[in-house]
Amino acid sequence: MTRSLNPLLEGKPAAPLLVVISGPSGVGKDSVLMRMRELGFPFHFVVTANSRPKRPGEIDGFDYHFVSSERFEAMIRDDELLEWADVYGQYKGIPKFEVRQAIASGRDVILRINVDGAATVKRIAPEAVFIFLAPASLDELRLRLTMRRTESSDEIESRLAVAAHELEQARHFDYVVINEESRLDEAAGQIRAIITAEKLRVFPRQVQL
Repeated sequence: MTRSLNPLLEGKPAAPLLVVISGPSGVGKDSVLMRMRELGFPFHFVVTANSRPKRPGEIDGFDYHFVSSERFEAMIRDDELLEWADVYGQYKGIPKFEVRQAIASGRDVILRINVDGAATVKRIAPEAVFIFLAPASLDELRLRLTMRRTESSDEIESRLAVAAHELEQARHFDYVVINEESRLDEAAGQIRAIITAEKLRVFPRQVQL
């Protein structure tokens, strides 16, 4: 693929980015994205499709597109998803139309997905920016999973075992951001700094889906 100079050099807007934020379950991906929204980050946050029931306080179409398992399976058959996974018996996936429409309009796109999903997106869109969100320690991650009270103790231990494996996959990402407890603004600021730097590359990434 022929590399083009940054359009900023011609007085045009920087090329839109596809940013993938991933990490172990419970590391705070949703909390970081919510804080980025509150701070007014000018990015398009893709709403993923999910077959699990809504949790208290969640809004359909904002937190997730909540669909039935049958509807999700139809989306798989019709190739409507950029990536999808069966996570602990529940489907999660990214609708392609949201990503394409946002990039075509010149907006940066942020995806929040698990580590396996990030690997799938990397095969399809290697020019995306991949950011690994990590906990300060596995003990801190255990505390977070315990405090959210949505899993049993056995489920928490199972997730921690998976998380230990997922942490080893950080080597396949471009950046790592440590999301320490009570330092949410710092993690959000680091992600913003990464995106700002990426948009200033002389030869910017060119995402094609």
